[in-house]
This record gives sequence, structure tokens and C-alpha cells, in this order.
Amino acid sequence: MTRYLRPDFRRQLHTAHRWAGRLCLCALAVLAMSATSLSANAQQVSERIARVQSLLSAESGYRLSVFAEVPNARTIAVAPELGGIFVGTRGPNLYFVRDEDSDGVGEDVNLIADDFKQANGIVYKPGTLFVADQHRIVSYDLANFDGERLGPPRILFTNLPDKSHHGWRYATLSPNGDRLFVAVGAPCNICKVSGLEGTIISIPVNGGAPEVYASGIRNSVGLTFHPETDELWFTDNGGDHLGDNVPREELNRARQSGQFFGYPWYAGNDTRSPQFADETVPEEVTFPEFTFNAHNAPLGFAFDDGDALVALHGSWNRTVPDGYEVVRVEFINGKPVTENPFLSGFLRSNGEVIGRPVDVKHYIDGSILISDDNASAIWRMMPDG
Repeated sequence: MTRYLRPDFRRQLHTAHRWAGRLCLCALAVLAMSATSLSANAQQVSERIARVQSLLSAESGYRLSVFAEVPNARTIAVAPELGGIFVGTRGPNLYFVRDEDSDGVGEDVNLIADDFKQANGIVYKPGTLFVADQHRIVSYDLANFDGERLGPPRILFTNLPDKSHHGWRYATLSPNGDRLFVAVGAPCNICKVSGLEGTIISIPVNGGAPEVYASGIRNSVGLTFHPETDELWFTDNGGDHLGDNVPREELNRARQSGQFFGYPWYAGNDTRSPQFADETVPEEVTFPEFTFNAHNAPLGFAFDDGDALVALHGSWNRTVPDGYEVVRVEFINGKPVTENPFLSGFLRSNGEVIGRPVDVKHYIDGSILISDDNASAIWRMMPDG
């Protein structure tokens, strides 16, 4: 810039105009290059998703396709009346994906809100969207929702433990739709909890004081009611740093309100927590109905033809990685007995992780949607025929 500080003002002005013209041309060139880069990046994302899809293996009788590409896709709430799905994230963003022509492909992915701490706990019922954020529970009136932006929230409850460790909530509705159930994780690996920490709570859908429905839970990121028995089932992730194969991860059944599931005196399943191994467990423990390998991280799930489809997010605290698939947990006479792959291939033989399933939901057309926060995708499993 010192070239402009010469005595001859006319030369200075001429030089300034000349450089300004060059800067404009450079700016236009940069914008053009940016547009090209964005276009190339969008193409790259699509190619990446296509590559992941080509490497996945579906259960016999199902066809795999891509419903939509959604950044950091976590929880799914299907909204048939709106012709699409809401998609939550473990962050500030909440999306609506519209499948306007009902062909099983989300044509529009719209960011409808971006002011959450962790927009993970989403539930839909006709006319209303519920969001269990890290610190509070809110609802949105969808009467005038255009798929583009949410209106102002209605505050239902404001005193959730405002801690980021295990602060991503998961939620579901009671069978009759009058109460909202929300999982509140323990804010630690293994520790004694207080207040609402380490519980599943329920509140009226119009707001009010919460009730503790189940306690002794480390971190449930998947809960739903059984379609026939109306009993609450939920996953729970066990403690870390206890070894490659302990503790086993849980699929639990809460037959009624008030049951205690062992945490923190148990780190998961029947493994006692080293910190509290010499203490007497204060309540009778309800042990899991079914267990998965240690550190598999079972998250969202859905009942399907009498079985359960469970997303195993995958292990980070394990020498040999495991999980990274969706499994069908087979039920016999109402009891889970074994698991088999439903959608697998997210963990490659060379150790590469190409996807991490999070949530499982039934879609409008009878297909099954699976969110993937690693691939940033919503996968669609359509039954043959």
C-alpha cells in the first residue's frame, strides 16, 4: 500500500483506480472459484454417500437406498401429515426433510432452527413438534408450518440438568399420546447422580412438573413403547475404561413406573462398578432383558414384526472395534433371544469407519429409515414387493 503514498496525487489516484479494478476482477474470480468449489464439494458428498451405500449389506428381503443427505443426522421424527421427517442433531441444528412426491426420496433438506444446545430429543405428534434440549423441553405449534422455519417455542420445562456430558436427550410419547418421556443421562462416566440425572422422566405434553419413571440409568439414547404390551423399552450404554469386553450394553424393559436399573453401583448389566463395589446396592435392581457386546453403544431402535431393530453406534473404547451396524433382535414369546445383522458394513475389514447408525424409524410407505451421523445420511430400507 506504500505505493499510494507518493507526492503526485494524480498518479496516486490513477494507481488506486487501477488496483481497485484488479481487486474487483480478483473478487469475481474468487467468487467463481468458490462457486465451483462448492459445486465440486456437493458432488464429492454425493459420491461419498454413493460409495458408502455400495459397501453396505442389507438383510435379505430389503433394498437399500438413500432417503436424504443431512449434516450430522441423529434422531428422526416421521411426520406423515407434513409429508416428511424432522431430523435432530447433537448440536444446534434441526432439519425438516420434505418428500413431497412420496417417492421415498427427500427432495428438500431445510434448516428450520439453529438455536439449540443439543437438538437430539425430537418427537412429533400431529400438529406439534417436541424438542428435549440439553437444558429444557419445548414444543412448537405446526399449524402454519411451511417446512422452512419453526415459529417461537412453547416452554414445557426448564430445569433439566444443564451439563453437556451425556446431555443429548432422547424422547418418545406414551401410547395414548398424553405424556412425553425423556431420557436424562448421567453427567459422567461412572459417578453418583443427583436430581433428575440418570433417569427417564415423563411430563404432560402441555408442560408441567416431571415425574421420574425409571432410575439407575447411565445413558439411554433410545426408548419406545412396545406396540402390543405398552411397556417401555430402552437401551442403555455401559461404563467405559473397564476392559474390552465389560460391561455388556443393555436393552431394558420397564414394566411399570419406579423400577431401578442399577447405575452407578452397576456399570452395565451385572458388572459392578469398581468405585462402588464394596457398597450395598440401595434398591432392588432390574437387570436387562438383552445385552450387546461391550462398547457397542446401542442407541435408537424400533419394533418391527415382533422383533426390535437396534442401531449400534459403534465402539471407541475397545481394542478391536465392534458394533457399527443395525441388528435385528429376534423375540420369541415376547423375550429377546438373539441378534442378527439388519444393515451392516459400516466398519470395514481394514478398520475404516464409513458410517455410524443412530436412530431407526418406520416411514410412511412401510420402509425403515436409519440415520447416520458419520456419513450424514438417512438410509432407507424398503421391503421387497
